[in-house]
Amino acid sequence: MYMKLKSSSISSLFLLSYSFFLFPLTMIFLMKEKSILLEWSMFQVSTCNLTFMMILDGVSLSFSNVVCLISGCVMMFSSSYMSHDPFLKRFTMLVMLFVLSMNLLVFIPSLPALLLGWDGLGIVSFVLVIYYQNMKSLAAGMLTVLANRIGDVMILISIGLLVLQGHWIITHMWDFYLSTWVVLTITIAAMTKSAQIPFSSWLPAAMAAPTPVSALVHSSTLVTAGVFLLIRFFPFLSGISSFKPTLLFVSVLTLLMAGIGANYENDLKKVIALSTLSQLGVMMMSLGMGMPFLALFHLYTHALFKALLFLCAGMIIHNSSNTQDIRYMGLISKQAPLTIACMNIANLSLCGAPFLSGFYSKDLVLEISLFNPTSALMILLIFMATGMTAAYSFRLSFCSLWGNMKNNSYHAKLESDAYVNWATTILALCAIVAGFFLQLIFLDFNPTPFVLPGLHKSLTLLSIFTGIFLAMVFWNSEFSPKSMSKMKFYFTTMWFLAPISAQPLTKMSMVTGTNLMKSIDQGWLEIVGGQGINYAITASSQWNQGIQIKSFNYFIAYMTSFIFLIILMLNLM
Repeated sequence: MYMKLKSSSISSLFLLSYSFFLFPLTMIFLMKEKSILLEWSMFQVSTCNLTFMMILDGVSLSFSNVVCLISGCVMMFSSSYMSHDPFLKRFTMLVMLFVLSMNLLVFIPSLPALLLGWDGLGIVSFVLVIYYQNMKSLAAGMLTVLANRIGDVMILISIGLLVLQGHWIITHMWDFYLSTWVVLTITIAAMTKSAQIPFSSWLPAAMAAPTPVSALVHSSTLVTAGVFLLIRFFPFLSGISSFKPTLLFVSVLTLLMAGIGANYENDLKKVIALSTLSQLGVMMMSLGMGMPFLALFHLYTHALFKALLFLCAGMIIHNSSNTQDIRYMGLISKQAPLTIACMNIANLSLCGAPFLSGFYSKDLVLEISLFNPTSALMILLIFMATGMTAAYSFRLSFCSLWGNMKNNSYHAKLESDAYVNWATTILALCAIVAGFFLQLIFLDFNPTPFVLPGLHKSLTLLSIFTGIFLAMVFWNSEFSPKSMSKMKFYFTTMWFLAPISAQPLTKMSMVTGTNLMKSIDQGWLEIVGGQGINYAITASSQWNQGIQIKSFNYFIAYMTSFIFLIILMLNLM
């Protein structure tokens, strides 16, 4: 039986089984608040002890559980979506390597060994982004890998600085005179991985990867690695007074930028990518307000509904003749009811609709932002960004799901595909119920009660409904694309971050290379080098030959007169 299954189906079965059997152990560790640190001493030279460490606690086990559940559903989906790919085994191995890297990152609490997972994520993500092997994929892959290399370098610098402590165990960090620099390097590393401003441009570019990879990268693996690192380091990082306000400011800016950009974007996958960026801003914001476990709670709920959203988007793209432009879609709800039902659940959960999983975490983050001592401007920006989330989610629905039909007839053959249906149904159920059950677990992490007035309590729902209302008012059903204004270009390019990250960095080196080639290779070397010498010899030879040919008569006359002169002299003598 197993010999007949595809490699993606076998890997899906393995990941889902692992997640299922790990779940009871995770619950035991969470309920009893147990933590086990395993240390294996490989060898010791003098006073230097080289060890390999693993940590088993509620955070690492629950993270691994969520990652493997989502990866299992994504691989099940890939069995249908990538069925015509001739290199399916290669794709499966790469995705499994990606999941392994994330698990290494989660379970290893020692900073040098953590590089196994951290670097593994960066390298494998590059290979997956360039999977389709065209120029656009290569450009996106290079942007992704180079942005992530900044984070890798920062981790290496922090390892060098932490030599002064004599160990690299994340859970046992303490304050010392270079702590500020360590905090700075780790924060920048986390910001590059989680695509915060000014490192945001690689995240929408990574959409060049196949849709199952996008579902995995943007839900629970690569982009959440930075958030996870900050959660692990949080007791040490929060000791520096400027850490929380700086992170809060950067995350709110990212949240706002992604929310505005998504309302102007027309590419279906990029809209969802920008919504991921927006939710990463929410996670970083809760860290900036001193709530690491609330950030983890939102990370889990977001991972489940975002993976579902990507899988549904993948189905729509796959069956719409690979069209990703939402202006060319319409009335898909009549043609693929199950896919659209799951997509609506994910969309509502993203907006924070009551009693879906996103509501429990997102609502709590926004209420704590009202309760925490912060500026009125920050509160205004946070609630504006929340309204933007609802606006772009409903704009997506208006354009592609419920609007007038502008596309070719939808090929609904895969609507009855068991692989796809099981994958979307499992994630849809998680997107509905996971928030409630996770809240029961995570409530113990924040036992301090806080009371808000009724007006403040209703602000979240008010901002969501305002966003939906504005989306309905400003939604334009005209099919013809509008001309690009400067303001629209500013918002669609993520406040000019996308062109700044790609073009200026390459333009200077390319212009310099071209000038050097023209002035040296095609200039001085042509004059002074072999070509120049060849030209000089050829010219002088031609000149000499020309003189000889033209002066042939004179030459004969000279010779005759010279002989005559010699004869004359001989006679006279």
